[in-house]
Amino acid sequence: MSFSAEISRASPTAILFVIDQSTSMRDRLQSEKSKSEFLADVLNKTLYTLITTCSKADGIRDYFYVGVVAYSGLDARNGFQGILANVDMHPISRIADAPLRIETRIKKVVGPNDVLVEEPTKFPIWFEPQNRGKTSMCAGLRSACSLMRAWCSQHQASYPPTVLHVTDGHPTDGNPEPIADEIKRLATEDGPCLLFNLHVDIGGAPPRVFPNDERMLHDRFGKTLFRMSSELPLHAIQAAKKKGHDIKSGARGFVFNAGIEEIVDFFDIGTRPSIVSDR
Repeated sequence: MSFSAEISRASPTAILFVIDQSTSMRDRLQSEKSKSEFLADVLNKTLYTLITTCSKADGIRDYFYVGVVAYSGLDARNGFQGILANVDMHPISRIADAPLRIETRIKKVVGPNDVLVEEPTKFPIWFEPQNRGKTSMCAGLRSACSLMRAWCSQHQASYPPTVLHVTDGHPTDGNPEPIADEIKRLATEDGPCLLFNLHVDIGGAPPRVFPNDERMLHDRFGKTLFRMSSELPLHAIQAAKKKGHDIKSGARGFVFNAGIEEIVDFFDIGTRPSIVSDR
């Protein structure tokens, strides 16, 4: 396990989001938004952050290719709509050029005399919230496996791709663990594909953030998601520690029973491989 390849325009890496859009995602979080609405906001902010990271004086550099797989009902599909819907993986510059729309939202900022004031801000939308049908998790992960297999075969010298899977429930179409194992066996010369899993819930139990032992989890499906998850590589460990998480040896890219803060941290940590070339 290396994870040391430089990320550059000549050797980009891939980030694939796999998002549960089943009926239960309409349940509400503490923010009073539904799970699907809140996750769509976080994903859209994450895409904007990736674009900002790749923005240089000469334009947006394609360090990342990004895709979204959404699943519900009986199948999985491209999570992008509009002109991004016809291709599964896009260079980040293409995503920057093609939001579905730009919304004006209000955010609170610290103004004069440390007083909070409301300020309008532009918020690009690429991914829309949906919540309908069954939890076709196996279909979503099979789609991810197919896309990442193709990516790895075409980019053998690159930093390994990262798959971030988000769900709130048990699959209704079979056992996802063998498919997850297949994803983790995919590899470039720099190491295996990373698969991180986020379990979103509104239950009263405290979240489990990057555990290193499935015995820390009391939920049977939580144990399955733990086994499905890759160990955190060094750059993710460092990012998690900077956010105040206590990371033990063997910690995996898995968060169980995530609330608002844990969801935001998961997306941030999971999409931060170091960029060390193309300065």
